[in-house]
Amino acid sequence: MKVGGSKGNAMAAAPYGNALLFPISYGYLLMLGGNGLTEATKHAILNANYLRARLQKYYKILYTNKNGMCGHEMIVDFSEFSLKVGVGDIARRLDDYGFHAPTVAFPVHNTLMVEPTESEPLSELDRFCDALIAIHHEIDDIMTGKMDEKNNPIANAPHTMQVVCADEWNYPYSRQTAAFPLPHADKYWPTISKIDDAYGDRNLQPVWPAEE
Repeated sequence: MKVGGSKGNAMAAAPYGNALLFPISYGYLLMLGGNGLTEATKHAILNANYLRARLQKYYKILYTNKNGMCGHEMIVDFSEFSLKVGVGDIARRLDDYGFHAPTVAFPVHNTLMVEPTESEPLSELDRFCDALIAIHHEIDDIMTGKMDEKNNPIANAPHTMQVVCADEWNYPYSRQTAAFPLPHADKYWPTISKIDDAYGDRNLQPVWPAEE
């Protein structure tokens, strides 16, 4: 059966896109029904505003309405720290706390856009807030000079198992601070250390397959 394979390109190898994208979304809506979809939406907005309420003491939250509320997503602004602490490093530091970073620098530069959805339990929301609050304390130490601006847990994040378990440890903070900044039984280990985000964009390394 012809599926239009010749119509693919470097940007979209599947010529007709992901065939399951719409059926999965449509099936989810059908299973929820009108009432279920309304409840899911309420929970998503409630979860985002719970994060906002806990974090607004520590970070500036963008695009809240006249009542200070956000929608189903919350945008955390790190611009006030950007001269010494980059949002990309903060995103990588979240790896050490057991989280894959939310959307980085979109739709606003120097921000994280957090969308907890309707499915996150309160315990996970609190764990995420605790992580960002702890990171704020680390940022404070950098901004006030208590921690070195170039050699600190945020700038060096993420800390892999290979780094933490190595015989040599040349950082001015402990292994526990690096890999277990907050107690959590289910430790997520990042697989690679920090890589210069822009280096790969500026220094392309094409690798050609060997001729047989």
